[in-house]
Amino acid sequence: MHLQSLATVLTFGSAALAAQLTQVSNYGGSARAKPGMWVYVPDKLQSNALVVAIHSCQSSAQKYFANAKIPWKQGSDRKGYVTVWPSSTTECWDVSSKASLSHDGGGDSNAIANMIKYAITQYKIDPKKVFVTGGSSGGMMSNVLAATYPDLISAVSLYSGVPAGCFVSSSGAAAAWNNTCSGGQSRATGAAWGNVVRAMYPGYNDTRPRMQIWHGSTDGTLAPQNYQETIKQWTNVFGVSETPTSSKPNTPEANYRMDDFGPNLEGIWAQGVGHSVPSHLDASEAWFGL
Repeated sequence: MHLQSLATVLTFGSAALAAQLTQVSNYGGSARAKPGMWVYVPDKLQSNALVVAIHSCQSSAQKYFANAKIPWKQGSDRKGYVTVWPSSTTECWDVSSKASLSHDGGGDSNAIANMIKYAITQYKIDPKKVFVTGGSSGGMMSNVLAATYPDLISAVSLYSGVPAGCFVSSSGAAAAWNNTCSGGQSRATGAAWGNVVRAMYPGYNDTRPRMQIWHGSTDGTLAPQNYQETIKQWTNVFGVSETPTSSKPNTPEANYRMDDFGPNLEGIWAQGVGHSVPSHLDASEAWFGL
């Protein structure tokens, strides 16, 4: 009886200590936007890297974390890195207003940058090991963060997004939908798209995050043309050709094609896949160097 009671105590004790998604009530900074910050620190912390996982529309940090198709908790448990899960206060992330499309502009991107700064200090993260991922609206925000805070991020793996700045609102509204961009009609030269990125952080001329872009060929929400436009944008930023140096069919799985644009840019075209391309933990972790 005594041993059984002891076993019960140990069982409940270990459960109480198990890692769980935890909200950070005050992550600091002066951004006007105040999305929620949630953090997952695995039981076995083995890495000083940080992955920021950004949810899609009509979701939240808690829902995204609990979604069995989103593998970043699994990756965190397996490799021992910290994950931050921002939680939007609007239906979709604000990737349309001047505040969010500007470095230190006070919008959602500014708030997520503040979360990254908080995590670096609080969890002793290596500033050179900060990685960002997300799907759909989270993929769009990942792209915006790469443009607005290149100094904070080492690499990005974004799924089913659009070029940074493509969703800009003519009225300046926050979290506005842009039918022209979503439908694939927002088309420009690589130089024009590159200028959009450069304008989000004027004067910045240091290292840019390495970019991995995923998109499905039958995406009915964010048209497949957005893959080409995003590739044009980042090839211009990195000063490389829009023609890939190599393409690998059936990589990382059947009917996917991996386009190589040099060490800083990789595209993955998912033939027959709609919105949004499923997260590929191994391929994204490999891109991050985890």
